[in-house]
Amino acid sequence: MKRKTNIVLMVLLSIMLIVAGCGGNQAKKGEEATPAPKKEESEGTSGASKATYTPIGELKDSYDIVIVGSGGAGMSAALVAKAAGMNPVIFEKMPAAGGNTNKSSSGMNASETKFQKQQGIQDKNDLFYEETLKGGHDTNDKEMLRYFVDNSAAAIDWLDSIGITLSNITITGGMKEKRTHRPADGSAVGQYLVNGLVKNVQEKGIPLFVNANVKEITSKDGKATGVKVSFSENTDKTISAKSVIITSGGFGANMDMIAKVRPDLKGLVTTNQKGSTGDGINMIEKMGGTTVDLDQIQVHPTVQQEQSYLIGEALRGEGSILVTSDGKRFTNEMATRDTVTAAINKVKDKSAWLVFDSGVRSRAKAVEQYNKMGFVKTADSAEALAKEIGVPADELKKTLDGWNSAVNNKKDAEFGRATGMEHDLATAPYYAIKIGPGIHYTMGGVRINTNTEVLDKSGKPIPGLYAAGEVTGGLHGQNRIGGNSVAEIIIFGRQAGTKSTEYAKAVK
Repeated sequence: MKRKTNIVLMVLLSIMLIVAGCGGNQAKKGEEATPAPKKEESEGTSGASKATYTPIGELKDSYDIVIVGSGGAGMSAALVAKAAGMNPVIFEKMPAAGGNTNKSSSGMNASETKFQKQQGIQDKNDLFYEETLKGGHDTNDKEMLRYFVDNSAAAIDWLDSIGITLSNITITGGMKEKRTHRPADGSAVGQYLVNGLVKNVQEKGIPLFVNANVKEITSKDGKATGVKVSFSENTDKTISAKSVIITSGGFGANMDMIAKVRPDLKGLVTTNQKGSTGDGINMIEKMGGTTVDLDQIQVHPTVQQEQSYLIGEALRGEGSILVTSDGKRFTNEMATRDTVTAAINKVKDKSAWLVFDSGVRSRAKAVEQYNKMGFVKTADSAEALAKEIGVPADELKKTLDGWNSAVNNKKDAEFGRATGMEHDLATAPYYAIKIGPGIHYTMGGVRINTNTEVLDKSGKPIPGLYAAGEVTGGLHGQNRIGGNSVAEIIIFGRQAGTKSTEYAKAVK
């Protein structure tokens, strides 16, 4: 009898385990199942790819505001609109939210912030303006730049108010003051920002549909009235709205589009996620919008070539140096991106080694991701590192000694570097990452004004149509300062949410 009882219990337990195992992969009612982690996780999108998005069964025919693109600009716009009483919706063509924002590494530039003041950093909006204008070779849209700078601190405060705190501050190329704000632990800003925004979007009940490919902006009497969207389930819908915000990113992954405006960039790798194909620019042009600076495409100097992965500027800001295959420095590592890129293009194989020590690793947490991906070479001494990366040991040792002397004397007589010199490179272990230039950012895009209204060829706003982020152009001019893109998406994303709401409320 006892044996029969044990058998029955074993059978019941087996059934329960099977049921539990099956149930564990089922979505809750009204939700999509969590997608399995894909390659995007290696690009810093694991948090976003694991998010639960709005199921297509909850799609409505009409919303107050339609937002195309779920990067930092789109989600910021949605949160501001929702807080103002609107009913916004976000359409994202990729399987996960975040876009290129996920891949942002260095941080978010802002001046006169509360975190700078707490840390004794005496920054000024006018200095931020002047350095950005100089970095863009005096070709930036000055009205856009002024708005951008003057509203940067408020954007940091707004993020902090919704649980996204960027209190760790470093410096990027072309800047004289530390104003690049990062998460408290010094980690890469992108995934942290996207995860925080997605969390807020979900908490506020804002619908976010993925695999939703917007093909067209609908209009009537010259006014934007909604969008036509195609879903992966082969369901095409026309969605009406009182206003439309395009935050779909640039065209850094569209090699055909790049070749038309910059054939000289053929053959370079791109750091852009594959959804950055310029869809928003094309749709806006069909609506009568115009573009600016399309040929201004930024090539980032430090890209890991095999996986086209950006190695963030924060590493140089925390003290890293660049050396050739001969083990020698060859440029001011903290110059603007175009200047550093030009220097790398002059050396052998158009590549270099980014060299740093354990001190840099402790201050720039993005190194942990690079190491996880297999990019980082490690050794217990400068001589051993030289052997590991195939450069002359005596030259690398000489270079490091010379750099450490420059740091201690607060003067880089060789290349005039003046920032990112607070710490020497004298703490083993030592590390190196091989880098080269790669297509990184499209500075050109559709023309907007400071209200984020899309402008037609005569310079007049197209009613009901707004845009923010990398889909737009003019702010950066001929060269973007590292850390300004994250600032742009939050500052102008918020403004798009505000101004599209004002328009929507006025529509009868």
